[in-house]
Amino acid sequence: MRSIYLIVMVGAVLFAGSLSSVCQSPKPVPGAPTSTPPAKDESNYTVRVEWKDSQGAAHHLEVLTTEGGFDLDTFLGKVKIDEMEIPTTIHLKGTLTVLGPEKARLQLFLGRTVPYVTGSTVGGGGKASSYQQMQVGIGSTFVVTFGKPIVIKSDDNETVTLLVKRVDG
Repeated sequence: MRSIYLIVMVGAVLFAGSLSSVCQSPKPVPGAPTSTPPAKDESNYTVRVEWKDSQGAAHHLEVLTTEGGFDLDTFLGKVKIDEMEIPTTIHLKGTLTVLGPEKARLQLFLGRTVPYVTGSTVGGGGKASSYQQMQVGIGSTFVVTFGKPIVIKSDDNETVTLLVKRVDG
């Protein structure tokens, strides 16, 4: 009986040893390239958009982001329509994809709301207008060099400059 028990135990030990050698992951070959994925970029970036309107007034928006998407809506000013002050907004939306230590691809939309009159009525209380707002702007994809500004739009109405910087620390 003891001999059967001993044979079973020796067989179990041999089977477990052969199973563990089969289940182990292969050892890397010395000098062979490793296939570890590249480290994800953990940097912050500032995306700054500056523009000058036809009167020469300078404006800018700046957003701090990491690689990926960003979306910013903010108040731009007011437009007067028939004694009413109508707010206008500016919209900055984009996706930043880092291409290397000095360059990135930036898909960008910069737009603003523009109110326009859709109808007017004159009554005992004076003139009243109804209005709607539409969004106008520029959308495109750019390859940017960090720290180097580029002009992305220039005409009689406006000049728009884009600057992306890597923020260290």
